Amino acid sequence: MGFEYVKALHLIFIVTWFAGLFYIVRLFIYQTEALEKPEQERLILKPQLDLMARRLWYIITWPSAVLTLIFGYWVLTYRWGYLQQEFMQAKLIFVLLLYVYHGYSQVLFNELQAGKARWSSTQLRLWNELSTLLLFAIVFLIVLKNTLSMVWGMLGLVGLSLVLLLAIKLYKKYRTN
Repeated sequence: MGFEYVKALHLIFIVTWFAGLFYIVRLFIYQTEALEKPEQERLILKPQLDLMARRLWYIITWPSAVLTLIFGYWVLTYRWGYLQQEFMQAKLIFVLLLYVYHGYSQVLFNELQAGKARWSSTQLRLWNELSTLLLFAIVFLIVLKNTLSMVWGMLGLVGLSLVLLLAIKLYKKYRTN
């Protein structure tokens, strides 16, 4: 298979993986909030949300994470020289952090499937934004291929983080009014 096809498949599975990561944490929020509902509502909501989370996690998110890794490695076989460049080393660190994020999301998934909500819905909203920050870091590094741009990008990520935190606080205030 040619490089462009492998790269296209890698990008497609990145998109489906991130779609799964973004939506699974939204489902975690809904599951957590469902556990706080009166018993009659909880008995209806929890099984449905658990089913939705299981299907998303095991049919879309996990397979996409694995296929992203396979096709990402395959893309690198065409461009081994990239491994010597700082931008790629930094990008791979962020990718590793993304897999750690995915792994810890598995822990949260298991707990919520068992009916245990260790984190509040606000904490889960913050957790959800971490994947957004990793996405920004990875995309800017691979597109710009420049670690100096990474420094500016990191400053931008800090700014974006602050904006996201403010948005979450405003949303929480809006929901409680």
